Parts: sequence; C-alpha cells; structure tokens
Amino acid sequence: MELSFQPITLADKDIITSYTYNSDYQNCDFSFANMCSWRFLYHSEFAIKDNFLFIRFYTDEDSHPVYMYPVGKGNITHAIRLLEQEAATHEHILWILGITAPGKDQLEASFPEEFKFLPERDYFDYIYLKEDLINLTGKKYQPKRNHINKFKKNYSYEYKPITRELVPLCLELEYKWYKANRTEDIEEDLSHERRSMTYALKHFEELELIGGGLCVDGEIVAFSFGSPINHNTFGVHVEKADIRYEGAYNMINQQFAVHLPEQYIYINREEDLGIPGLRQAKQSYQPIILLEKYTAIKKNSGKVNALITLPHL
Repeated sequence: MELSFQPITLADKDIITSYTYNSDYQNCDFSFANMCSWRFLYHSEFAIKDNFLFIRFYTDEDSHPVYMYPVGKGNITHAIRLLEQEAATHEHILWILGITAPGKDQLEASFPEEFKFLPERDYFDYIYLKEDLINLTGKKYQPKRNHINKFKKNYSYEYKPITRELVPLCLELEYKWYKANRTEDIEEDLSHERRSMTYALKHFEELELIGGGLCVDGEIVAFSFGSPINHNTFGVHVEKADIRYEGAYNMINQQFAVHLPEQYIYINREEDLGIPGLRQAKQSYQPIILLEKYTAIKKNSGKVNALITLPHL
C-alpha cells in the first residue's frame, strides 16, 4: 500500500505528462517544466500508484513533506488515504497545497469535516483566453494597444523562436534585468529564479519548451517562454524585457500568444506572489479565470500549523 517516491528528472517527462496533459488541471504547479527546473529548491519527487500521479516536495531542507493533489482517473478517496498514510510515516499530518475549487469540493464531499482549508490569494493563477491576449479588443485593452503601436513605430523588430543559438542572448538580457532589479530584500528570490530559468533555458529542447524573443538591431530586448500545463492550457513561466524599449513587455506578451500552437485555448500567466505592481499588471490583462488555490490540512486533535507559502517562477 505504500507509495514509492523518486526524484523528478528530465527522464520522467513522458510518464508525468501522461497524467497531467490529459487532466483538466490548469494549475501552473502541474507544469512539468516547473517541477523539474525548481527541483533544486523543493526536492520534488513523484510516485505512480493505482492510476494516480502523486507529487511530494519540501518547502525547505528542514520541513516535513507536503503534497500536490493526486492526478488520475481512479478512486480519489483511496488516493487521499494513501497520502494520509504516507504523511503518517513521517510522523506529520497531511498537507496538500495548491488545491483548486473542484478539488476542494471533492475533498469536502469525500472527507466531511476532515480538512481545514486555507486560501492562498498570493498564489491564485491568472488565466486568460489566448484570443484576448492576441486581439486586445475593446476599450479595456486600449492602453495595451497604444504601447504596442509605439513599439512598432519606434523599432524595426523581429520575433524569433527561442533556439539553442538564441539562449545565450536571452541569458544576457536576463542578467541585465537581474542587476537592474535586485535589492537586498528580494535578492534570494531573484537568485532562485535565475537558477531555475538558467536550468530551463539550458535544457530547452529536452523540456520541450516554447518561447520567443523580440530582436532589435541584433539584440534581444524581450523574451518569454513556457510549457503546456494540460491539453488546452499553456503556462507562461518567464517574461523579461528591457524597459528602455517602450512597449517591449506588451509586445512580447502579444507576440508570444500569437505564435502559440492552435490547440491552446487558455494561457496561465501564473501567480502575483502578493507583489502590488505584479498584481496590477496581471489584472490589467483581464483574466477570464482567477484560479483559486487552497492549502488543505488534515485536522487532528493537535494544533493546526501555520500556513506555509511557496515562491514560484
């Protein structure tokens, strides 16, 4: 009955995505590229049992394990009981992070009064219709169109798909962005992001990422990349731009959406981490879904621990 976990590696892409791509989960944390490129920080592991994918990770080296909601087509009640037994082997109560509303409803129905649910607003995902980000139709998008028009007027640009040859230029821009934006209070988070991003770019082909950059006078002035979350939702993991080029962020946002494969209807631009400017920017693109996420904590006779939160890409 025990779950046998093993570290997530590039070699596990096919088995993990055979579950996630076929699911209806739109949560950015189910992106294989995110799991793999952030493993250095969360020590992420997976197990397969009884037609379910289980993900286990740690918030830091000294913390107890926490879990994602199981992905699969079998008996979810049985799957949760397996997680409960697994947590008990570590002498901890069960914590499940990143649960969306359907999972919350399912847990409440299958395990009445057994879980405490804590909302994580800073980690709600912003999901958009791809067509909205391409067309930018209507008054609400007028400022975006204005910035794009200025960029087109001021610069002769080319959108280039990210290839192995383009990776060094993207890393060069990212380093400039890092130096311009790092401060003492966020330096550790930015360093983690750099490590994750560098890993992803250096394994771009193996992770089957999709990305592109805006090239002006032979220099990359903005780039973005991401990967599928499921069969119809694409996750944008990274977007960087040189703000000296007015409208570069708006332009890469639109052009990236334009060049995505047709099968993807939704674009998940991940969470805002509680950063006011980032929240405002993500809201300004008018998400069709603000994907709620909760932490579920198994109730017991002891004190419920404080809510933990995770930094993401």
